[in-house]
Amino acid sequence: MKTILSLCCCIVLLVSCNAPKKKNDIALTTDTPRGYTTELVVDNLTNPWGMTWLPDGSMLIAEKSGELIHFKDGTKTSIKNVPDVYNRGQGGLLDITLHPDYEETGWIYFTYASEEGEGNGGNTKLSRAKLEGDALVTIEHLYKATPNTTRGQHFGSRIEFDNEGYLYFSIGERGERDVNPQDITRDGGKIYRLNDDGTVPADNPFVGTDGLDAIYTYGNRNPQGMALHPSTGEIWIHEHGPKGGDEINIIEKGANYGWPVISYGINYSGTKFTDITKKEGMKQPVYYWVPSIAPCGMDFVTSDTYPDWKGHLLVGSLKFNYVELVKLDGTKVIDRVKIADGIGRVRNVKEAPDGYIYIAVEGDGIYKVVPN
Repeated sequence: MKTILSLCCCIVLLVSCNAPKKKNDIALTTDTPRGYTTELVVDNLTNPWGMTWLPDGSMLIAEKSGELIHFKDGTKTSIKNVPDVYNRGQGGLLDITLHPDYEETGWIYFTYASEEGEGNGGNTKLSRAKLEGDALVTIEHLYKATPNTTRGQHFGSRIEFDNEGYLYFSIGERGERDVNPQDITRDGGKIYRLNDDGTVPADNPFVGTDGLDAIYTYGNRNPQGMALHPSTGEIWIHEHGPKGGDEINIIEKGANYGWPVISYGINYSGTKFTDITKKEGMKQPVYYWVPSIAPCGMDFVTSDTYPDWKGHLLVGSLKFNYVELVKLDGTKVIDRVKIADGIGRVRNVKEAPDGYIYIAVEGDGIYKVVPN
């Protein structure tokens, strides 16, 4: 068991949609410390990228290596018939989620890097399947990004359903910064929207144009967090910036989020790739981080188990080894609070159907956050 350190506030940059890039000189508030602990519930995991819960309370865990694990009653079982995974760099078996009406449909959705299609290397793919015993059956392939590339970065990818049953998923720009994200005729650097069977909704923004029908937004960099807002029904994402400029965005139909034309980040070398942070026709982030926290995993707190956190946003940090509670007033970020400080590289954070928050940590396992 790891004991969470007292909740503490990280003094950070806070920016409004139209504010220039500068430090905010208003001191941010700090939550009253409460007693929370983290309990290790699944051990000996390497890179638990995705996790979801079956109706019986057991877990499905997607290891980036390509192993799909069913964790039930303290036992891990490897699921058979998982499609071949292109495990390279940031690519592998990625997110996993259930159909909103899983008990009726039985569909499990997952994204992964795949070598299928033209070209060397791989790209992000979305599939669905059903679980019978310890094997996937009735596997259906819904979308495959092209072209394949041997680049190892920016596969995305998260999956979320909205309240109308549409399926959203993200694909990063695959390291092709100046080619993919601003081109709606190409995959990469996009959020996609499909019907649950993989068909394209007729009202998608680029249906009937030269753009790819499945694209819902563009100008994204590498979204590795996606969550449904519990009150508004909006889809929120976060995405990795370069050196600085990680962002939180709210998804809007047909919107351009600006990458790489506008950004609050710079090249890893310290040089600039753009001199502007805003431009007409390009969305400003709800919030951005400088320095980058390398966000991964994201969920809203809806459970009464955590009264101080309810209604706010959880974001994992790969870089700084903690979970961040992003406190909100509507769409305005009003505070940031560090929880589970030092837990390790957080690959995912989710609220489970049992009302508890679970944290997936690279090279370790999955922890449950328990109030004392």
